[in-house]
Amino acid sequence: MRIFGKGRNRPSASWRQATDRAFTLIGDGRYEDAGALLTRAADLEPWLSESWFNLALLHKFRHDWEQARAAGLRAVALLDRDAGAPDWWNVGIAATALQDWPLARRAWQAYGLKVPGSPTESGEPLGMDLGSAAVRLSPEGEAEVVWGRRLDPARIEVLSIPLPSSGRRWGEVVLHDGVPHGERSTAAGHTYPVFDEIELWAPSPVPTWVVLLEAASEADRDALEQLAADAGFAAEDWSSSVRLLCRMCSESRMPSDEGEGEHLDPHDHSEPGHPGPLGHRTDGQLWVPERECGLAAPPSLVRGLLDGWVADSPDSRDWRDLEEVC
Repeated sequence: MRIFGKGRNRPSASWRQATDRAFTLIGDGRYEDAGALLTRAADLEPWLSESWFNLALLHKFRHDWEQARAAGLRAVALLDRDAGAPDWWNVGIAATALQDWPLARRAWQAYGLKVPGSPTESGEPLGMDLGSAAVRLSPEGEAEVVWGRRLDPARIEVLSIPLPSSGRRWGEVVLHDGVPHGERSTAAGHTYPVFDEIELWAPSPVPTWVVLLEAASEADRDALEQLAADAGFAAEDWSSSVRLLCRMCSESRMPSDEGEGEHLDPHDHSEPGHPGPLGHRTDGQLWVPERECGLAAPPSLVRGLLDGWVADSPDSRDWRDLEEVC
């Protein structure tokens, strides 16, 4: 991302060279060296809002939220327009990370979003009603895209049960970036953005379990998911909800619904014929009773949920090999 001034004067050649070199270094993960160059650029052109925007962006990459907030505030002070500038979005992310709720409200409103309450309210801006979205956990590692509920423009509550490799749990709140990388579409025609996680904002006390189910039908599987939901927790059939995608596929527009049609999705890089996270696909007609299921529930409840599920239909249900994995 390179943003050059459109205001009173064009930035100097030295400013451009330092900024260009800094973003090359950022692309290589050399944040310290990039910071020195962007600081030099800000010294050369302190009147230019882009000087401070670029520094705020760097501090966001480094998760240095105090510095990101400070640089972001200098950037917005030099803006020549009232609303919609990405500078305000970066301020909103930094303020949210720091739980500086008055500033977060001010930032989202300055960007042009409707926020319940006044900009000076001390509480977090709840009730923005931004709907569902997907978030890519651990985007630089073993990335996993999960579903969640947007609490505000910078936070998502995770509603899927992440695989243990992500290090994340159901119910956690993650801070995410503002620019989507990919989309997920449903059979109903709705499309949802995929945001990249920046960091964990609020952990969940609820552990993740994996269990092998014997479910004679999809209705039996669905009954466990409903039972867990009714108890205020979650169950997810990983055998049908998990696909392995390459980065290019993951960051494109992808259908989110599975289990329909011919099961010949060219973007699915899992191995057919093997139930579980590394490959769940069948020929599209056969239901496989053995299911690998993720459960999010406290230790005091998880076995009771499974036993209650079996007790409702003992001839068609069973479970084994329960293990806490995250």
